[in-house]
Amino acid sequence: MQRGWVVSPDYRAVIDALKDARTQAGISQRELARRLGKPPSFVNKIEQLERRMDVLEFIAIAEAIDFRPEELLQRVRAALPESIIL
Repeated sequence: MQRGWVVSPDYRAVIDALKDARTQAGISQRELARRLGKPPSFVNKIEQLERRMDVLEFIAIAEAIDFRPEELLQRVRAALPESIIL
């Protein structure tokens, strides 16, 4: 079940950028979960907007898909509108 605070357009842009980076790196959800030491449902729930990701998880995911967190954050920021409305 998706929750309103998880499916905002801005948050969706964050997850889409993360998912694009993962697929660009050729890493499956299952492989990402293995690298994180988490069950596959952990990654799936984030990408399906059923679970919100915190900043520590963002850093771990970035590193697990072979991106520097700051590089991935730049991609995320580029996907967001100029003005972010919370």
